[in-house]
Amino acid sequence: MKNPPPGVKPPYGRLSAFYFAYFAALGVFVPYWTVYLKNIAGFSPAQIGELMAVFMATKIVAPFIWGWLADHTGERLRIIRIASLLAVVCFAGVYWQHSFGWMAVVMVGFGFFWNASLPQFEALTLNHLGSHIGRYSRIRLWGSVGFIVTVATLPAVLERYGVAVVMDALLLLFVGIWLSTGLVQDKPHAEQSIAASRLREVLRHPAVWVLLLACALQQASHGAYYTFFSIYLEDHGYSRQVTGWMWALGVMAEVGLFVVMHRLIGRFGAAHLFVWALLLTALRWVVLGTWADNGVVLMVSQLFHAATYGLFHASAIHLIHHQFPGKLQGRGQALYSGLSYGVGGALGSLFSGYVWEYWGAVNTFYAAAALAAGAWLLALIYVREEAHVIHR
Repeated sequence: MKNPPPGVKPPYGRLSAFYFAYFAALGVFVPYWTVYLKNIAGFSPAQIGELMAVFMATKIVAPFIWGWLADHTGERLRIIRIASLLAVVCFAGVYWQHSFGWMAVVMVGFGFFWNASLPQFEALTLNHLGSHIGRYSRIRLWGSVGFIVTVATLPAVLERYGVAVVMDALLLLFVGIWLSTGLVQDKPHAEQSIAASRLREVLRHPAVWVLLLACALQQASHGAYYTFFSIYLEDHGYSRQVTGWMWALGVMAEVGLFVVMHRLIGRFGAAHLFVWALLLTALRWVVLGTWADNGVVLMVSQLFHAATYGLFHASAIHLIHHQFPGKLQGRGQALYSGLSYGVGGALGSLFSGYVWEYWGAVNTFYAAAALAAGAWLLALIYVREEAHVIHR
């Protein structure tokens, strides 16, 4: 990968604008979309879980399809712009009707295109940075800022205008994502070929699949949190302002963890941090299911987000990077994203909806804790930092 020409700085501000808009939209969608589905569309917990599972399932296929298309056409930025525009068009369908079947179609549509744009923009950003990828956090930080801004400010808007404004806010932010893609220029990447035989050799090692399984179980355990956390706090009498700040607190803790993550990996190693992240995830869901009425304990459980997302994600990326060396890194990260956030996230959303409806909220978080505990046990026994040797 080529560095930027001497004296030419990467367009930090223009790249950051996309991340700000993208994660600002996520800051509306994750905490408040399920509230919208419950209070305005009138869906049951099981139906909400099914709809969120449909949306999460697009994360399985979208990155692979759009990534293949971008790699083979060489038109990465055009792909990003088209996907962002089609996400706007598909999401506008929510204004037509609120039947379950139609909502499922709409969520598949905008999910497929929305989830396609971020991985390709990540590749575009790294192409702009060249070998200076250490500066990536300077750009990605604005995504966290965008998320915090929306989860902290939207509750006051909802109190004044009602939950239906979630639909308008998301549409405006999707338009903002599309417009932000017009601020940057394309940046070609160096041609690389993937050796399929070497990839198969890596995938023959059971420990690699155990690592991916642990990641999938971890994300499945988050299904109850991402799908029902706002509804859960609402049912416990918390205001929407408090709910928004609880989401923001979790992301702020995550940002703080990212700042020091490189030091933690250097001192403790990614494998040990990965194991601790899974154990703390199980503990977090037990705490959230048992003591949600205690405001102080609730705040502490949100601070755990630094471990359950930040520590987990950073250490998992590091481990995948080692297990899939050289030209296999792109495929390895695609497998990690598709199996954990795609398969794990979809199944977690689906089954949390059923458990929530038939067994109740508390048991749903206990079931999530059991999934995380299973991931922790697998990681404790099998996950190591050493990469498998690939023979030429």
